[in-house]
Formats: sequence, C-alpha cells, structure tokens
Amino acid sequence: MAGPDDVVAALARAGLTVAVAESLTGGALTSHLVGVPGASAVVRGGVVAYATDLKGALLGVDAALLEARGPVDPDVARQMADGVRHRLGAAVGLATTGVAGPYTQHGQPVGTVFVAVTTAGRTAVRGLRMAGSRDALRTATVLVATALLRATVLPEAG
Repeated sequence: MAGPDDVVAALARAGLTVAVAESLTGGALTSHLVGVPGASAVVRGGVVAYATDLKGALLGVDAALLEARGPVDPDVARQMADGVRHRLGAAVGLATTGVAGPYTQHGQPVGTVFVAVTTAGRTAVRGLRMAGSRDALRTATVLVATALLRATVLPEAG
C-alpha cells in the first residue's frame, strides 16, 4: 500500500494539488499527508466536517441527499471530495465519511466507510465494510484513502 511519502512525491512530480474533506477520520488523513516534508507544495488544506450539517454548509453536499440517505453514503463522499476541491482550489479532492463507532449512524453499521477521490475528469468512490476498534477503523480508512488517491490520480506511478 502506498505510503504518504510516495503519494506526496508523486503528486509533486505530476504538478497536482490535493484538498481533503474528512468526517470519521477527523483530521487524521490531512495530518498523514502533511507529516511528509515538502507536503506544503501539494496539500492545499483540509476541512473536518464532522457534523452532518457542516457537510452541506462547508462542502456543498446537497441537503436533500443528506436528508434522504444520511452522511454515510457514496454520493455524499463524492460530493464532499468535489466540494473541498472547489472550495480550496485544488486539482484533486479526497474525502472520508463513515461510522467508526461505537454506535450505528443513520442505519449504517459500525465499520461502514466511503472514501472518494475526484478531479475535473475522474471520480473514484470506494465503499468498505471493516471490523475493529474505533481507532483501527480510522487508521485503516486513512491508509485506504491514501492508496485510493494514488491509484486514481497517479496510476502510472504504480
């Protein structure tokens, strides 16, 4: 699985910037990326929209979608990624939403996660059903999101 050093270096080589929208990861994904020396050349910033209403207010997620399906949904993840990409002026948007526990949320069981990557011409959304502790789910989501970012935006980088 691609580490943050590899992803940041590949983004820099490709001349791409990234913005991150996080819910269940609560800033851990942005921290994962900015922990790499030189990350400031590619990471535009991150938005932690933990509360459902902030997904709409800060990231432009459709209110009707949030009302109908709740915040843990593949289309919500996609809209979060698009929203942060546009609002922070990045080439790539990366988003996480899901249920880390200890309770179900909007009918979704603990371990339900959606990760999305968007660019002007590409969209990738990955849904996951994972098991583990709250911390393990959040950590796994960070790693999956990093790998999806690399695979979607930089497939030639391997």
